[in-house]
Amino acid sequence: MARISPLVVLPPAIFAALAATFYWGMGRQNPDELPSTFIGHPAPELGGAPLAGFDFATDADLRSGEVTLVNFWATWCPPCRAEHPKLKDMAANGIRIVGVNIRDDNAKATAYLTEEGDPFIGVVSDPTGRRSIDWGVTAPPETFIVNGDGTVLFKFIGPLIGSDYEQRFLPELQKALGQGS
Repeated sequence: MARISPLVVLPPAIFAALAATFYWGMGRQNPDELPSTFIGHPAPELGGAPLAGFDFATDADLRSGEVTLVNFWATWCPPCRAEHPKLKDMAANGIRIVGVNIRDDNAKATAYLTEEGDPFIGVVSDPTGRRSIDWGVTAPPETFIVNGDGTVLFKFIGPLIGSDYEQRFLPELQKALGQGS
């Protein structure tokens, strides 16, 4: 009786394992979504530094008893500029928003908020991008919904505009506002 070498069986076994993994990945609800490990957990520290001329956001702002958005943005980011009017609208309607300006020049950020309007209850300057790394931000804009006790409820990647905003972000925000803290 001929003995089969394990090296002959290994390639088909590896192929079958990879095919099963890919098949499982295609069956996910939203394969384009990058899940956040912070959902359901306390929000990471804001840290950072103040932005001259604007209120400084602290960790206490995330544990105020009210739902708060944490928006990571930069002046060099075109989608961030596109979503800015929506942030101002939300702020005008009573939504609390903390801004984290990442990998940006403080003078440019100050000038931008002065010219375009400041929708934030407080701003954190993060010129090195350390805060964005701690929060798991891959690229601005990204927005987190944090409930009143500081627990991250939802992460939205991309600008807060268009149908994706209306179909994915708004329902999560409404749900968070309905449940309070």
